[in-house]
Amino acid sequence: MSFGDILLHWYQRNKRELPWRSTRNPYYIWLSEIILQQTRVEQGLNYYLRFIEKYPDVKKLAEAPLDEVLKMWQGLGYYSRARNLHAAAKFIVTHHDGKFPDHYEAIRNLKGVGDYTAAAISSFAFDEKQAVVDGNVFRFLSRYFGISTPIDSGKAKKEFREIAFGLMDKHAPHEFNQAIMEFGSKQCKPGSPDCSNCPMNVSCFAFENNRVNDFPVKNKKLKVKHRYFHYLIIKSGKSIFIQKRTEKDIWAELYDFPLLESDKKQSEKKFLSSDEWKQWSKQHPVVIDKISSEKKHLLSHQTIHARFIHLRPKNEKTFKPQKGWILVNKNGFRKYAIPRLTDRYLAAEPAF
Repeated sequence: MSFGDILLHWYQRNKRELPWRSTRNPYYIWLSEIILQQTRVEQGLNYYLRFIEKYPDVKKLAEAPLDEVLKMWQGLGYYSRARNLHAAAKFIVTHHDGKFPDHYEAIRNLKGVGDYTAAAISSFAFDEKQAVVDGNVFRFLSRYFGISTPIDSGKAKKEFREIAFGLMDKHAPHEFNQAIMEFGSKQCKPGSPDCSNCPMNVSCFAFENNRVNDFPVKNKKLKVKHRYFHYLIIKSGKSIFIQKRTEKDIWAELYDFPLLESDKKQSEKKFLSSDEWKQWSKQHPVVIDKISSEKKHLLSHQTIHARFIHLRPKNEKTFKPQKGWILVNKNGFRKYAIPRLTDRYLAAEPAF
């Protein structure tokens, strides 16, 4: 049996039944691919089902307000995916009369769609012969062939796509691509793969040479930036102030509390004696009700160290909110998309 024959035989016996695999609707496939970027299938499945129920076609998604789409996305993280999804839907309606583009190049031109995603959609929906190479495929092929090219290099994309394309042979692209991705996800796992029961182990370089853990090769170490947030939860009557994050930064277009950010770690006492806090509190006279312990939130490239400071104006009548602040009650607050860090904190320490 050829590489492809073995792979597809394994796939038919081991594949997961997932809703986006039983459709050729390019809009549904696109939604699933964007949702599953940086997200596990188990987490993304419910979001996918909610999205296709709320927005059954690309026109419905394009017509929806961005704030609503972001609220639907809340909890998935990497919110640029949702913003790009919404922008691309609008582009499809405006430039393609609401019909999803049907070939690789046109799909690749959509905002938020890269080589992998365009190849996935064009092959899954239209059976276009495009090789799909995601993290699972990188890992599987690098082990199987003993490829030492760092997968985070520009050379790797071309090299691995050419290999995958050659292996596809005469097999249906939509089935072969699903199979090789599933094999990497379920069989050739990142940690402790079951190599002894792998149908590919007879000809696998890494298994034969006891080097499974040496692949894939990466040459860049991600540098993590540490940031120190002091969230100001200002309660006025039965409402609180929030603001929209409009700067080009994490969580853009989401809503959050007024924020003071420090350039280094500070104790509670040191922050309250800082010039930054003294200047802010002079402009906005407040009473401090409580200050949370530090809450750490990990992102792919940043670690957020946050404290939540619960406040109330010293004088409700003379208190002047800053431009851009929005006063919302408990029911009104629910319609706004907020970062996961804030959502988790409020679940434990309600602000209303």
